Amino acid sequence: MSVPAYDWIAHHAAYQADALATVDLHSGRRRTYAEFHRRVDRCALFLKAELGVAKGDRVAMLAHNSTDHFDVEFACRRIGAIFLPLNWRLAVPELEFIVGDADPRVLIAGAEFMEQARAIQKSTGTPHLVECADGAASAFETGIEKAQGACAIEPLTHDDTWALVYTSGTTGRPKGARITHGQAFYNAVNSAMKCELTRKSVNLTFLPLFHVGGLQLFANGVFHLGGTNVVMRAFDPEDFLAVLSDADLGITHGFGVPTNFLFASQLDAFASADLSRLVCIGVGGASPPLTLLETYAARGIVLQNGWGMTETCTLGTLLSKERAMDKIGSSGQAAMHTSIRIVDPDGNDLPANETGELWIKGPTITPGYWNRPEANEKSFTDGWFHTGDAARMDEEGFVTIVDRYKDMFISGGENVYPVEVENVIYQLDGVAEAAVIGVPDDRWGEVGRAFVVTRAGSNLNDEAIISHCKDNLATFKVPKSVRFMDELPHNATGKVTKHELPKT
Repeated sequence: MSVPAYDWIAHHAAYQADALATVDLHSGRRRTYAEFHRRVDRCALFLKAELGVAKGDRVAMLAHNSTDHFDVEFACRRIGAIFLPLNWRLAVPELEFIVGDADPRVLIAGAEFMEQARAIQKSTGTPHLVECADGAASAFETGIEKAQGACAIEPLTHDDTWALVYTSGTTGRPKGARITHGQAFYNAVNSAMKCELTRKSVNLTFLPLFHVGGLQLFANGVFHLGGTNVVMRAFDPEDFLAVLSDADLGITHGFGVPTNFLFASQLDAFASADLSRLVCIGVGGASPPLTLLETYAARGIVLQNGWGMTETCTLGTLLSKERAMDKIGSSGQAAMHTSIRIVDPDGNDLPANETGELWIKGPTITPGYWNRPEANEKSFTDGWFHTGDAARMDEEGFVTIVDRYKDMFISGGENVYPVEVENVIYQLDGVAEAAVIGVPDDRWGEVGRAFVVTRAGSNLNDEAIISHCKDNLATFKVPKSVRFMDELPHNATGKVTKHELPKT
């Protein structure tokens, strides 16, 4: 029998109506759970009655971080629709593919993205485009204000899809990972257990809300418990330290990528920032350097390193505070409602401390990708999800991510898949062959480097290649350097052996 999915916001509005639910730092908006519940209700009515959104329809959102994201996310839950947050860092052609693939009925876009949104709507035929403006006068606010009455809560189960979060794949085309209500629930439970979340928790959301990390670590977990979410429009290290030091806000939790914490630690204000109220600060997306962990430990803050993916609804493993320093380099042990294995190429379990592929199973794992039956078949074996990450696990169950079987690298916390960049470079006349790898970078952890073989007579230079990439890719995907070669290294089957390409 399917497990019912309950409406968290409606529950807290009845149980603790006056408790603070959200704080939007950019607009200054603060809402209790009673106020949040009423706004979600009106947003749901606007989507359903005025725009014709029905159960299973997608509702896309292209905007900077705002509590409006949560209004739309929980309005989708109320009517059974599917929330589709869009990465505003992507180029219009990339967004057009995602919107065309997901086929939303509505695209809600921030005022600053309306030009791109109009182009996307025109090319994809999205029925409705609605402008939002962080609470200022807009079609979104007008629609919510005019909505009258109460919206019936659609009966849903843990198996129903709540969100589609797109993540690039090795084919070069993004795939929409289905995030179900059950995944969000079990991730909330895992987060509470591992990260000491309670209804008294105050979480600072500074990762982008188009990422599963922004939504689930720890925003949705905090909403499940009835705590408070404070939203930063965009990460700024100086503002970050100021917000953490604000006693009136009382931030207790947060989750970011190593770059966030590195930038903050390099400021003079880091030494005097008041971090005394922090209970748990998680770090993921890339392995944090030892020096960074030690810098925060000197301030009495343990950065809890974890591992997860979009497909795992974030928290797959997490390093506990108690073992953080003696297990430095590890991503911790599996979350409670999660099972993990390290396997050889044939899917057989490997002994402790041997390197193989990390497989994961449990109620936090996506049931599959949107419109990708072939990818689903390749990605699962008897319910075990193939992560593509090379890892080892010691006798105590602590997992260390060794490398990536896939060629993906991480730049400033963003996943970059080389084949997607290579496909763009191949669009240029004169390119005979191209390969992209991640190379070390002090600021971003890794950045892209393109290796290009040109055809005879070509006058392509590095500026032309980088300029073309800037026109067709998100900034974080654009290679920061280009090297021209007479030929690329290949193995006996003709595959480029990227490990032979220079990283220095």
